[in-house]
Amino acid sequence: MIDGHIHIERGEYTLEWIKKFTDRAIEKNIEEIWLLEHCYRFTEFMPMYDSACRYSEYIDKWFHKKAGVKELNDYLELMEKVRETDFGVKVMFGLEVCYFKEYEEFVYDLTKYKDFDFLLGSVHFVDDFAFDHKAEHWVGKDVDLIYARFFEASIELVKSNIFDGIAHPDSIKLFGHKTLYPLYEYYEELAKQLSNNNMYAEQNSGAHRRCPATAELGMDKDMLDAMLRHSVKIVTASDAHEPCDVGDNIAQLKKSISIG
Repeated sequence: MIDGHIHIERGEYTLEWIKKFTDRAIEKNIEEIWLLEHCYRFTEFMPMYDSACRYSEYIDKWFHKKAGVKELNDYLELMEKVRETDFGVKVMFGLEVCYFKEYEEFVYDLTKYKDFDFLLGSVHFVDDFAFDHKAEHWVGKDVDLIYARFFEASIELVKSNIFDGIAHPDSIKLFGHKTLYPLYEYYEELAKQLSNNNMYAEQNSGAHRRCPATAELGMDKDMLDAMLRHSVKIVTASDAHEPCDVGDNIAQLKKSISIG
């Protein structure tokens, strides 16, 4: 089994910290783990978030607390050390990059030739609205419009040809909001574009772990069916942010893919 989305941000860049993740993977019968960081952790990516910080005082404070704590070379050096070490499981190294259409070239230039095993694109902001931070931030928002813009951005992410996969493609549903219209057409187009661009989609347990009362475990059936119908590669992922969450519901996610 694979856990294809594991954050290492809550510890120091040491082999001892990485071993906590690999040891947990072995306990959970996970043969392969994909480690990554959010791109905003690195000073090089900070300019991408200027507009989102201006949009929200909350995000501005959050961002300047969390962002720019490392330089990308710090991460690349750790990546090389890990590759030289046998942890008993296969370890892949990548980066999770927030997608902003106007920064496509910027991201490409920062990430090319960096020898990442994978580059994961994610939509965390819809027209600068950080939809997945707090449920109360949705008060007064146009749910139908935000969902439409989320999926439009997701499709643009895929078409950019920068990334190997798309993270949590249904994270917009974290707090249980529903549209007045069906989402089938967006699912179909997203799946078609992923297939055309040979990209994978995550079957991710992170949203359910955060909000079990409002978020399903992984993609809903209609989205998953669209992915399978278009032969999109599906990668199981826990979205762990600490070792204890490695492998969370991976067996159930894998089973859901086989059932379809």
